[in-house]
Amino acid sequence: MSARALALAASAALLAVLAVARPAAAFQDCPADVKAPSAIVLEERTRTVICERRAGQDRPVGSAVKLMTALLVLEKAKLSDVYTTGSYRADPVESQIGLLPGEQMKVRDLMRGLLIESGNDAAATLAEGVFGSRRAFVRMMNRRARELGLHDTHYKNPIGLDAPGAHSSVRDLVALALRLRRNNFFRRLVNQPSITLHSGARPRTFENRNDLVRTVDWINGVKTGHTLDAGYVLVGAGRLSGLQLISAVAGARSEAQRDTDTRALLTWARRQVRRVTAARAGASLDPALTVPIRYRPGAELELVVGRTLRRLVPAGERNPFTLRPLRVPDEVEGPLAPGQELGSAAVMQGDRRVAQVPLVASAGVPEAGLGQRTKATFARPPAIVLAFAVLGGTVLLARRRRRGSRPGRRRASEEARAA
Repeated sequence: MSARALALAASAALLAVLAVARPAAAFQDCPADVKAPSAIVLEERTRTVICERRAGQDRPVGSAVKLMTALLVLEKAKLSDVYTTGSYRADPVESQIGLLPGEQMKVRDLMRGLLIESGNDAAATLAEGVFGSRRAFVRMMNRRARELGLHDTHYKNPIGLDAPGAHSSVRDLVALALRLRRNNFFRRLVNQPSITLHSGARPRTFENRNDLVRTVDWINGVKTGHTLDAGYVLVGAGRLSGLQLISAVAGARSEAQRDTDTRALLTWARRQVRRVTAARAGASLDPALTVPIRYRPGAELELVVGRTLRRLVPAGERNPFTLRPLRVPDEVEGPLAPGQELGSAAVMQGDRRVAQVPLVASAGVPEAGLGQRTKATFARPPAIVLAFAVLGGTVLLARRRRRGSRPGRRRASEEARAA
């Protein structure tokens, strides 16, 4: 398997877990004042789902499909590339940025038109520019969805128009948003109240179709969607009291309900949880964990936590996490650097293992010199026994040689006297 295939497989495994993960029992119920038939909210850093409602239900999601369009473009194209408008002609009622036939525009501006104005003509131009045709692009969209573990998702076009067999879920939408938010260009773009496209035949300025980004200072994304079949959809994001939250609502009856639901979901979620430190880098285990150092009799090295790990717990709950050693060496040998990984520990929540952290050297250990090695070797009980055995054997052998030499000396003396 190629390095790229391995990387894709690892990415798929990670997002597959993320996309289908269920919340803990304490976090299951979304608030009643959120009216959307499908809803979910999670915390970005820990990937903790705080609540969900029919989060895996297949449903059309309108222009939220453009999140996958954006991901493929970011993975396959450069922002400085220039694409030419192709064969797509948007109907007057469609959202568009007004591209002219044969007009050329940089990918950077096409992405702005795609995500801020939700331009269908921008989506079609990007699809044709990246893979040559919209059909080929849709095949790659579905392949990428499978690679990322988005099991509730199937695409029919890169735009989000209603089509038989086209569907996704709010769980897959937040998983996709989490993936995209790793990209700095995307993360900054979806938090813009308005944008201006400078390439193309003429400058164009658009306000963000996500009203919350323009009106609520702590909302920072992500993407709207709407069709007759989908109703109103919003993948939202907001930073409150140090927590970055990602949400999605689908099937809302109006823009107003979509926005109200999203704001209510995010503010409610922040009140439900607090972040605790499940493991802190440099901290000792309880009790402290030490291992012998080879060639240094009596000396031991303490192993400590190698990285900080934070988790969410319900507000008011005490920190429930403990550490349990998993992999620990019988002994260690220098040279070792401070912080060098030597083992691992399980992060336990009650009887359930929820994560794993490395165990590292609390201090450096120099390489043992020849004198230390020799001294340590002969200081060990088996070595002492062997040394005494060798010494005893040497003494016995010497005595035998002395006894064996005496008859020869007597004969030599008698012969001398006889002569």
